[in-house]
Amino acid sequence: MFGRGGFDPSQLQKMMEQMGIEVEELDDVKEVVIRKSDRELVIPNPQVQITEAKGQKTYQVIGEAEERETESESKPEISDDDIEMVVEQAGVDKDAAEKALKETDGDIAEAIVNLEK
Repeated sequence: MFGRGGFDPSQLQKMMEQMGIEVEELDDVKEVVIRKSDRELVIPNPQVQITEAKGQKTYQVIGEAEERETESESKPEISDDDIEMVVEQAGVDKDAAEKALKETDGDIAEAIVNLEK
C-alpha cells in the first residue's frame, strides 16, 4: 500500500471511507478571511478542503496570506433619537450632543453627564 516515500491515493481514499472520514473540495472560493483583534489575514483564491470525521468538520486552507490592519473595535452608529435625547437632557445643541456621543462611543448617559459638567 505505502511505498518508499509515496502512497497510493485510491487506497488512501478507501481507507478514509472505511474509517468514516469524508473529504470535500470547495470550488470557486474567492477568499478566506481570518479576523484577529488587530488585523486580518486574507487569503485570495485559496484551495479549501473540508474533512469530516465523527461529526467534526476541519477546514484546510492553502494559499498565500496577506495582512490587513483593522480597527480594534467598530464604532457604534449614533441615531438621531440618541442625539435628540442628549439635546433634551443636557440642554445643548445637536452638534454638541453628537460630539459628546462620539466621544463616549454612543453611551447616552455618559454623554449627558460629561456635558453637564
